Order: sequence, then C-alpha cells, then structure tokens
Amino acid sequence: MSSGPDRRNDSLADWLRIRAAVSWPHWSGEARTAAEPATYDGFRDFFAATRGGRDAAGTTRVLTALDRVLADAQQDAQLTFPLMASWQRTVLHRDAVAFRTMPAFAKGGRERYGLAPDTPARFEQCLAESTNPNLPLPSRAARTYLDVLFFHPFEDGNARAAMLVLAFILSREGVSLDDVRPLQATRWADDADGAADVAALLGLMITASRRRLSHRSRP
Repeated sequence: MSSGPDRRNDSLADWLRIRAAVSWPHWSGEARTAAEPATYDGFRDFFAATRGGRDAAGTTRVLTALDRVLADAQQDAQLTFPLMASWQRTVLHRDAVAFRTMPAFAKGGRERYGLAPDTPARFEQCLAESTNPNLPLPSRAARTYLDVLFFHPFEDGNARAAMLVLAFILSREGVSLDDVRPLQATRWADDADGAADVAALLGLMITASRRRLSHRSRP
C-alpha cells in the first residue's frame, strides 16, 4: 500500500497513469434478475451512520439525492457530469454546481489533484466507460468510484458523490447491496494493487449481499 504522494505531486496524473494498467479482477457472478427483490438499505444505512449524528440536514439531503440516483438508474440514464451535478446540487443545497476551477486536495493535503484544460472532458470520458462491456461489473463500478475520488470534480462533497455514483452503476445493472461499510478505507491514487482490491472486494460484497437477501426472502 502506498504511503501517499507529497502535495507537490499530481495525484490525478498518477491515477490516470495507472488506471489502464490495473489488473482488474475477473468475476464469475451475475447481476440480480429483475424478478428478485431490490433493497438499497446498504447505501441508505451508510449515509445515515456516517453523517446522521453530526449533520441531520445534510443526511436528509444526501438521502434525497440517493432517491434521485436510484430513479435515474431505473430510467437507464447515461452517467455524465451534468447528471452527477444534478445530484450534487441536492447534496450541497446549492442552485448550481460546476466542475472545480482550482487544484483540489484531500487526505490532509497528502494528495493533490491537478487541473488542466482537458480535465473535465477526460472525466466525462471516464464516466462513459462505466458501461464498457470489456470489464465485469465490479471492476467497472470500482473504477468509476475511484475516478470520482481522484478527479475530485466538485469543490465539496466528493466522497458522497463517489458513493452515489457507485449506487447508480450497481442499481442500473440490477444489483443491490445490503451493506457498503467494507468500502470505508483510505484509497490512494498511485496504488494499482489497491484499485484492483476495491474491485475484488466489491465482487465479494455483491455475492454476499445476494446470498443474504435471498435468505431473507425465503418463507
């Protein structure tokens, strides 16, 4: 695991460099069929647990945004920055939300995400790859989740945006998670093995959630 770059480096450039070289894992699972019961309590419970005690109003907003995310997924909407921005306006309670206009920092300044004239366009291209059939669902979902974290497109609320995007991608393909807490870990932009681990973990979470939900639905 990387100890993280110093703040003089461009962590977004690090991520873009390793993104195509990550050994994304295979997955033998399948998406849940439409006939199976759907629940999204994992994401709802995650937001309530991580924010509810310190920001009740913010929790209400992000849960409202989650409802919109799932509705858009049911409509098979295309994942784009404007769609994300529509969710983020609810999350941040703002009339307008744009792509950041300055370099961004995270992890106490240990990661710096640069900004170039083509950064927004490159982000849109990465979002479009969330439907690429050449990668299994857990890898596509994990990669896009990490894209949001390391592009850091918004001035605020990027961790919430990444979780909402993950919920959208899974829901759009008929997958629900009853527990997303295992995803709570620090992710580094220059850690290719760590990126693959996120995809492997997500595959295990999908399988485990499906098994638990199947048991709960039995008479």
